[in-house]
Amino acid sequence: MDWREDRIGAAARGENPTLLAATPAGDAGMGDVQFLPGYCLLLSRNPDARALTELPRAERVQYLADADLLATAAERACRAHDPQFRRMNIEILGNTDAFVHTHIWPRYEWESDDIIRKPVWMYDADHWSDPAHELDARHDALRASITAELTALLAAEV
Repeated sequence: MDWREDRIGAAARGENPTLLAATPAGDAGMGDVQFLPGYCLLLSRNPDARALTELPRAERVQYLADADLLATAAERACRAHDPQFRRMNIEILGNTDAFVHTHIWPRYEWESDDIIRKPVWMYDADHWSDPAHELDARHDALRASITAELTALLAAEV
């Protein structure tokens, strides 16, 4: 089975190659596509929850706190790696994948005028499938920076 078919289970088994770090309520990873460098996701560890509201309240609050830490880590790393970093978008949708996960999208000044103020989902379909945008070794330095920032933030929470 391809790890993408069961992202939460693959993360639990250590088979998800995108993972950056474990958080108290989830697993943080880089996005499969990187047309916006630094795109990350937080996957809940609760495989039965199909929506954020299905997590017990304490788990939900921890999950949201973890999403905040991942977004902060990604923002710091993206800002350091690209002076045209603009802002961070945080989205919990679940319209396609019915498991609790959060998208952490960096946005940049170099994005075209017709898309910069719109949701990431408005990008052309080729951005999502073009091999030129796949997560690979080109993203190792940014990935290491996000991991270091997240690790430091998690340690400070203890």
